[in-house]
Amino acid sequence: MKVTALLRQLVFSSVLCCTTNQARLTVSPSSSQFFEYDSVSLSCEEDDSSAGWTLRRNTSKQQMTQCGVQWGRYTGSSCEIRFIDPLDSGVYWCESREGPISNMVNLTVTGKLVILQSPVLPVMEGDDVTLLCETKTTPSNLPAAFYKDGSLIRKQPTGHMTIQHVSKSDEGLYKCDISGHGESPSSWITVTGQPSTTTSPTTSALATSEDQSQVSNPLQLALTLTRHLLVFCPYFISTILMVSLYREKPKDKEPLQNKRDDVTTEHNF
Repeated sequence: MKVTALLRQLVFSSVLCCTTNQARLTVSPSSSQFFEYDSVSLSCEEDDSSAGWTLRRNTSKQQMTQCGVQWGRYTGSSCEIRFIDPLDSGVYWCESREGPISNMVNLTVTGKLVILQSPVLPVMEGDDVTLLCETKTTPSNLPAAFYKDGSLIRKQPTGHMTIQHVSKSDEGLYKCDISGHGESPSSWITVTGQPSTTTSPTTSALATSEDQSQVSNPLQLALTLTRHLLVFCPYFISTILMVSLYREKPKDKEPLQNKRDDVTTEHNF
């Protein structure tokens, strides 16, 4: 029905208007571990703009403090931390005035000589992930051993390891070790499922909702249709009355004309 299609469009528009844009926290360089005195830039990215979002963090010393207050400084739309310190290790996220928050990122800063460069954001199932065991004072192509959840995975002669076509089973806590230099801190790697591209969730939900309402609650549809008809009824009734009046006017003139003809005929006699 046309009314049903109109209702679907109205509901779909309201859903789009009321949806809150979700920000995404990004880190540059893209890593979850950093050497002491490195520089890090964090940004709250959104589809429309980054306005209205505040970067916050929890560390062992500070709770829910924002960029520009005792740590970091804003450079354009990004928060830059120069000469990062182990005390800057903690959880970072973006928060809006309305309350929604972004993904959370756990950053680790170490004063040791070895770090593990691993994805700071969740990785998709099926993607390839490269881990790099890096030293602070020597080239990063030294032989390294890689561990997951405390167990040795493999030893690589070039200091980097690629996990091909990652799956949920690859999710876990990773670290690396370079002989003679030490081991890195541990970082958690999160693996997420591939998003569905067959049907839009919003459209599917609306279609399902419409089908259920037509089957399980026809009275609601009837009431909605009645409300629409009540809006158009005054215009419909006024149109009918105008047409009726227009059609009755010739009938009123015809008897009057006949009376005039009768008076003229009597006068002649």
